[in-house]
Amino acid sequence: MCQSRLVLYALALIGLLAGPCPLRAEAAAQASPLGVSIDDFSYVDTSGEVVDQTAAHQKRLDAFMAALRADVAAEPRYRLVPSAAPAGEAQIKVVGGVQKMSTLIQWAKVAVIDVGASRVLYEKLYTFRGDNDEAWDHARMFVSREVRAALAAALPRAQATAAAPIGLAVFEFELEDTSATPASGLAGSDAAYLADVTSGVRDRLAQSGRYRLVDTTGATAEPVKAHALRDCNGCEAAIAKELGADQSLIGVIRRVSRTEYTVGFQVRDARSGEVVSRGDSGLRMGADYSWTRGAVHLVSDRLLEGGAQQ
Repeated sequence: MCQSRLVLYALALIGLLAGPCPLRAEAAAQASPLGVSIDDFSYVDTSGEVVDQTAAHQKRLDAFMAALRADVAAEPRYRLVPSAAPAGEAQIKVVGGVQKMSTLIQWAKVAVIDVGASRVLYEKLYTFRGDNDEAWDHARMFVSREVRAALAAALPRAQATAAAPIGLAVFEFELEDTSATPASGLAGSDAAYLADVTSGVRDRLAQSGRYRLVDTTGATAEPVKAHALRDCNGCEAAIAKELGADQSLIGVIRRVSRTEYTVGFQVRDARSGEVVSRGDSGLRMGADYSWTRGAVHLVSDRLLEGGAQQ
């Protein structure tokens, strides 16, 4: 089976890639970013489906790998090394593969290898449902978060504690319904989708390593309880400060119609109340089930890759 082949591949890499540069070399390793190489994952379809989906699978796998590498490269503590680089360039190797077991079930096997010490630091088999863009995005978020945790554990202590993350209070995303026939009150399905959006954005920000998420459940101000922070003229900054956060983030899903929406967010400094970053999709996108994907993409693009950090 594919799982066995992936394990053998990871173990073989330990022997082939072991080089003269131990992971915890002294001063040089502490001063330099950790070299990380992420090999393209393999893909095997054993579902027995009649329709040939090779092209679609390769497209989603390519997007998965590009996003995973971008997650790692976004942190200054790591230096992304091409897989074809000479031996010794990468102290850490990430390998893996995906196997489609049935129409709805896929496996993802991932291993993080310390090349210098010739040992597997982390290895896990993930199971995820679905074979669409949203399912692959969710799978990548989980894999990325745990791979990055394994990388952080491999850092020399001085590097691991060098940059203190920003304390960020991410409040629950709110819905602004501007459709022709807005629902009265927040429907159960809308509440579930909004909760998924908030969770997805929080996960993405936590993965980045730039932020320390501050628990917002203790916030009792009326705009928080009424899900109306978007209309409180920046009061979220003071609320975030009371929670012990450095910054606040609020987000809004604006429903244009039952099948179209836009998404926006705003980050304020908790002390001054000044806006330090904001983003808006500006475009109408798909139906409610794709809210999370749109919000996570916007935050990644505007805040993590191009937004201001203070």
